[in-house]
Amino acid sequence: MRIFKWLGASVALLAALVFFAGQLGLFQGVPPSDLGVRDGRLKPPSKTANSVSSQALLWPDHPQRENAQIAPLALRGDGPETMTRLKALLQAEPGVSIVESRADYLYVQYTTRLMKFVDDAEFWLDPARGMIEVRSSSRVGRHDFGVNRQRIEGLRERLAAA
Repeated sequence: MRIFKWLGASVALLAALVFFAGQLGLFQGVPPSDLGVRDGRLKPPSKTANSVSSQALLWPDHPQRENAQIAPLALRGDGPETMTRLKALLQAEPGVSIVESRADYLYVQYTTRLMKFVDDAEFWLDPARGMIEVRSSSRVGRHDFGVNRQRIEGLRERLAAA
C-alpha cells in the first residue's frame, strides 16, 4: 500500500514538473534559420516523422519522403487573394504568430496552449504550379502524432469554405 502512495506522489510530482517546464518555454526548441524559398523549394521535411511538406517528393533520397507528403493548398480565386484569405484564417487561430508575411510567402509559428511546443509552418504561392506549397514541422521530438498533417488539412477545409 505504501508503494502505491509513493508511486502516485511521484507521478503527480513528475507531471507538475513537466507542466512547469512547458510554461517556462523549455519545450519551444530553437527557431530554424534556414526557412524560406530557395530555387523554388521550401526546406525539406524533417528526417523524423514530425513534419509534412507538399514538396516532399522533390527530395528522392529523403527518409520521410512518402510519410511527409501532403497536397499543396488550392487557390481560391487568384494567388494574392488566396494568400490574403490564408493569412486572415491564420490570424484567427489561437496560438498562431505570423513571423513573416509577403504577397507570396507566409511563415507562422504555432504554439500549443498547454505545453508551449512550437511548430513552424510555411506557405508559398508557387507561380509556376498555381498552388500554395506548404511545409509544417515540429521543432522538438521525433513524432508529432499527426498534428502537423491535421493542422494543414483543417486549414485546407477552412480555406475552401472561406
